Amino acid sequence: MDPRIERARDIVEREAAAVRQVAERLGPTFVQATELILGLRGRVVTAGMGKAGFIAQKISATLASTGTPSIFLHPAEAIHGDLGRVDPGDVLLAFSKSGETQELMVMLPHVKAVGVPVVAITQDQKSTLGKHADLVLELGRIDEAGPYGLAPSASTTAMLALGDALALVVQGGRRFGPEEFARFHPGGDLGRRLMKVGELMRTGDRNPRVQSGQTVLQAIEIMTRTPGRPGATSVVDKDGKLLGFFTDGDLRRLIERGLANPRERTIDDAMTRNPRSIGPEMFALEALAFLHQKEIDQLPVVDGGGHLLGLLDVQDLLNLKIG
Repeated sequence: MDPRIERARDIVEREAAAVRQVAERLGPTFVQATELILGLRGRVVTAGMGKAGFIAQKISATLASTGTPSIFLHPAEAIHGDLGRVDPGDVLLAFSKSGETQELMVMLPHVKAVGVPVVAITQDQKSTLGKHADLVLELGRIDEAGPYGLAPSASTTAMLALGDALALVVQGGRRFGPEEFARFHPGGDLGRRLMKVGELMRTGDRNPRVQSGQTVLQAIEIMTRTPGRPGATSVVDKDGKLLGFFTDGDLRRLIERGLANPRERTIDDAMTRNPRSIGPEMFALEALAFLHQKEIDQLPVVDGGGHLLGLLDVQDLLNLKIG
């Protein structure tokens, strides 16, 4: 084996071990930190220097995108005027492996002077940062990976995992679900994944339907002339309530069994009765998973009373590239 592969595996295993260590050390202090953040009137202000600062920025972004107001405060900038960004009602989430980062130590008394509690993510609660923090999420001793163990690696991975755990447990405490997430992420791939079926379903002349009592031939004609040719049609009663579903697959099976005159045979005899259906409030990603699970390509969309609203076709979901 190439020795570089051996070294790379060792680095990954060391970082994984650091994360496992953090998981094993979680305890009551973590719960207290969660409750502190959930009870805030203000924001979570994250701070850190160097590589720990990049982790602090990432955790601030994760908090903000999952329902917890947050900003990142650079410690060096803080003591040159940016301390004005910290208000009573906030909490400071400070990242430092050693707990002795000079820039953090300088800003700490000024933050505490305005009554802002401090939660430290550091390796030792007996460090200077640990002693002056209100709560300490202790990483434990972590040896860095890589040559000479000098570059922050395992420690920043552990900080990232612990910060993510804190942010996402807080998200759960806020009952911040897919609908809220969609509001915070309207663009890009994530926004597409969180679109709802009602935004994607085919309606109007793109939603084929036949009434109970019409013939199989009439159903085939409607399916053929429907824009996009979805290869399926819903069957409804006179009030628009879904009774059944008829697809190209149903037609093939009828032909295999020796289809009687399609001009005379009613769709009621050929359709799938009480078909699967979904509501317009289902998220697109959930709908795609449902279609894959059931190995089907189309689903009728109905309201709470079972009345037909539209048709969802798997191709519309795939065109959005949400799968």
